[in-house]
Amino acid sequence: MEFQGKIALVTGASRGIGRAIAERFAKGGATIIVTATTNAIEDVAKEISSKYNVEVLGVAGNVSKEEDVEKLFNIILDKFGKIDICVNNAGITKDTLSMRMSADDFDAVINVNLRSVFLVSKAASLIMMKQKYGRIVNMSSIVGMRGNIGQANYAASKAGIIGLTKSLASEIARRNVTVNAVAPGFIDTDMTKAISDKAKEDFLSMIPMEKAGTPEDIAEAVAFLASDAAKYITGHTLVVDGGLLLR
Repeated sequence: MEFQGKIALVTGASRGIGRAIAERFAKGGATIIVTATTNAIEDVAKEISSKYNVEVLGVAGNVSKEEDVEKLFNIILDKFGKIDICVNNAGITKDTLSMRMSADDFDAVINVNLRSVFLVSKAASLIMMKQKYGRIVNMSSIVGMRGNIGQANYAASKAGIIGLTKSLASEIARRNVTVNAVAPGFIDTDMTKAISDKAKEDFLSMIPMEKAGTPEDIAEAVAFLASDAAKYITGHTLVVDGGLLLR
């Protein structure tokens, strides 16, 4: 799974899964565009570029806003003239029980997690259809497939991503553009580190492999779907969960 000559966009790439995905593409020789909501993404871009000796461009912006997405793709086209791979990873959580959840917190998660996927995928697919080549990979979650207490907004957003992935895949498959999703399970990130030890033990006990996944596990799944090894796969959601959904 080498990516020399490919231009790859990864949203939400400042840390965790997003950064691991960006580093996997960099390792494969791709030119990378990484985004996040703060200017700190420029430092991340420099670090990845230095580590793998590839060109990495950091762009700060909010991909749930149309104007920011338009600016992002103008930058990409002006600098590189194309986009081959688009990974929609940007996401947030605002957890609480449904009866306590504010409409604002529901909307915030839907906007960042789902609306951004629509906006970025729309912009990317218009370019990819003209090229007659492209790979779009969207980050869903097993929570979008099984639900989870206190995460109605997050579950709705991640379930929506699966539906969006299938619909877009159907619309643009004939132009040699694939659209797939990855659904991580319990992954060792800053987000899961904030969970109490007891809650973590309970969660791990439900996983047949009895351990959390790593951001690199997800990055490898994304790299596969973005590679030519997966050129005949589209509209699929690849679950990476250590067997959690088996129980």
